[in-house]
Amino acid sequence: MSEAIWTVYLSGEIHTDWRDRIASTVEAMNLPVDFVGPVTVHEDSDDCGAVILGEEDKPFWRDNKGAKINAIRTRTLLDRADVVVVRFGEKYRQWNAAFDAGYAAAIGTPLITLRDDSLTHPMKEVDAAALATCTEPEQVAEILAYVIDGSLKR
Repeated sequence: MSEAIWTVYLSGEIHTDWRDRIASTVEAMNLPVDFVGPVTVHEDSDDCGAVILGEEDKPFWRDNKGAKINAIRTRTLLDRADVVVVRFGEKYRQWNAAFDAGYAAAIGTPLITLRDDSLTHPMKEVDAAALATCTEPEQVAEILAYVIDGSLKR
């Protein structure tokens, strides 16, 4: 097994347990992985600019402040990541997740997408930039096991 600790950035929808499923599978496989990602408490992510720097009269400027503070975290962690995993769900439009996928592709960080089969058509461009496309969180863990230590589950 590789001695290096891999940093895996988990981006995307926040309404299901996909992050926990990947983390628990990776832990059971005893892989050297640290998971990082955006702030997943929706209210904190939305409110950080106003809470830290003061409220704004116009929604655009309130959102702009928060987005820029969140971008400090996101860009820093994406730049440091060895692999980026982006989960797209059906219920909400995840513009930020699409941006993270594009950013990872632009800086040359290996990208794995995770999505339901029903999103095959709308995700075609993002999937084309990914090095792997998964439909189950456990598949992400299996890819990580293979690329980190060469183990292939049969």
